[in-house]
Amino acid sequence: MKLLLLMIIGLPVIFIAVRAIRRRRTSLNPDLYGLKWKEIQGLCKDRSNWQSAIIQADKLLSKALRKRRFKGKSMGERMVSAQRVMTNNDSMWMAHNLAKKVIIDPAIRLRENDVKAALIGFRQSLKDLGALQSKPLITPEPAVPEPAVTKPLSPKQKPKANKL
Repeated sequence: MKLLLLMIIGLPVIFIAVRAIRRRRTSLNPDLYGLKWKEIQGLCKDRSNWQSAIIQADKLLSKALRKRRFKGKSMGERMVSAQRVMTNNDSMWMAHNLAKKVIIDPAIRLRENDVKAALIGFRQSLKDLGALQSKPLITPEPAVPEPAVTKPLSPKQKPKANKL
């Protein structure tokens, strides 16, 4: 009887615990993703590397989505399941669609505004996933100089009295 009661209560508890562990989102390494993001930014200096930068940024986002275990067989399906986490879905989709166009047609001419908008979308999506660190919104104030320290008077010196 006790064994039956233990099985009735224990099995659902074990099932719930296993399911919770599987659903747990893994954290990403912002330092690793930050280095890769700087490499992508370095590619943007030369117009001939813009296509490569867009493709690599799309792959970096795909890697982050897989690492965070968003469900889906394709990148698009994972992006749909991650939409609740994203602050700007439209820019994420625009960036991904531009990457798909570049892959399909390597001879496509990219405009600077499109490349900038796509990279901003990728960067924001990576920040939302925790792959990139957000820069502080408030820059620290410069340190206020300390007042000059006066030397103590020697016994021979007398303090000057203020005359009114």
